[in-house]
Amino acid sequence: MSSLPLIPTTPSRLLAEQALSRAAGAPLLNGNAVELLIDAAAHYEAWLAAIRGAQNRVLLENYIIRNDDVGRAFRDALVERAQAGVLVNVVVDWMGCLGQSRSRFWAPLRAAGGEVRVFNPPQLGQSFGWLSRDHRKVLVVDGVQGFLSGVCISAKWLGDPAHDVPPWRDTGVALRGPAVAEMEAAFAQSWGGIGTPLAPFAPLPEPDEPAGSVALRVIATQPASAGMYRLDQLIASMARKTLWLTDAYFVGLAPYVQALVAASRDGVDVRLLVPGNSDIPVVASMSRSGYRPLLKAGIRVFEWNGSMLHAKTAVADGQWARVGSSNLNIASWLSNREIDVSVEDAGFAGQLAAQYERDLENATEIVLAPRRRHPGSERVRSSQDRPRRVRHAGGSSSRAAVGALRIANTVGAVLSNRRVLGDTPSGPLFAGTAGLTLLAVVSLLWPAWVGWPLGLLAAWFALNLGIAAWRMYRGRRRPAPGKSS
Repeated sequence: MSSLPLIPTTPSRLLAEQALSRAAGAPLLNGNAVELLIDAAAHYEAWLAAIRGAQNRVLLENYIIRNDDVGRAFRDALVERAQAGVLVNVVVDWMGCLGQSRSRFWAPLRAAGGEVRVFNPPQLGQSFGWLSRDHRKVLVVDGVQGFLSGVCISAKWLGDPAHDVPPWRDTGVALRGPAVAEMEAAFAQSWGGIGTPLAPFAPLPEPDEPAGSVALRVIATQPASAGMYRLDQLIASMARKTLWLTDAYFVGLAPYVQALVAASRDGVDVRLLVPGNSDIPVVASMSRSGYRPLLKAGIRVFEWNGSMLHAKTAVADGQWARVGSSNLNIASWLSNREIDVSVEDAGFAGQLAAQYERDLENATEIVLAPRRRHPGSERVRSSQDRPRRVRHAGGSSSRAAVGALRIANTVGAVLSNRRVLGDTPSGPLFAGTAGLTLLAVVSLLWPAWVGWPLGLLAAWFALNLGIAAWRMYRGRRRPAPGKSS
């Protein structure tokens, strides 16, 4: 990564530049200014200041906007700008805001002339459509200020001092320069996918000088585009000295885990910082089952001692860095709408690396230790006594889903007879065996208990497939524009 300058001048550098651009599906943009934002308080202060100073337009897209003190502060700021004649458009995710804020929460903004759209509510004809979520956290103001992050708009991120709950640990960036236009285009794509597209904005005058000197890529992924996945794989392959990762819901796919293992065995200092606390304790213990192959390859794994680690960052070789909304799991890589910034700048990468080292001061390293009763085997444990558990107020994603993915990975290792079976814990397998045995017994003794749910499920899928087929049929029979039927 240290061989990647801002302006490639040699054939090898041009090749690396081309590989990164093709993998990410995003061009390298020079002339940007980037500011690192740490934790929610800094985010909310900067975001609200930008909104309150808006003169032309505010475009806000966030997975969760909750009806609490923080959410209402943002809504009221948006209402004030809409009343002043500023264009205010908001996109929220249906599942992310389920139980967090309802339609009436947005009534004051709509009454003031703002518009709010909800991404992907349940609808007939799409049996599995609900799996795709808008997980982005992005704000663009007047086409000149842009923010992207892992932070949602909720008081949860601020913690609860009255109940000894520290603020959540999260990371984002503030941007100026050509990157802002890319962020605005990403918002417009989300907006147009839900309803009437945005009208084109008037072009901004050319600045007298660049906003900054930072080169970066804005990677706005959509379902099945996999741009961030390809880039993460490529960075893991290109890192030469260090690759330090922070992730809230790490469930690495086998190819990515293998890329990390290969980098570590090639002498790269690979580190992974993940949350140490979960609102579902059994999920936290199951999550540790995925550490063993990483630890055996020499990858250092750390668990955060605070309330909740929600950041999604990476820094490699002190030259390349990534910040945004994408987690290192299949949902972010292949299913969700996400947005991240990939920065190729030693100064910014150095800031993120320094923050990473500060974060490790409040983390516990996980190591392999020999088992007393089974010589020659090892168990995963903390390298030191862990501080007392810190309370937290829940997560923005289901940790139970993370645990389910890990069980699926474990069972898949057995069914495919892969070599990693030796690293697979037996507990989830016994649980799966017991569950399937119970299902078999119920099916034999009380078949109606199984038949009725399966029949209802089949009817649901048949209804949705039929609706989808009818819509496709109608679409093909509809005459093309300009042609009579």
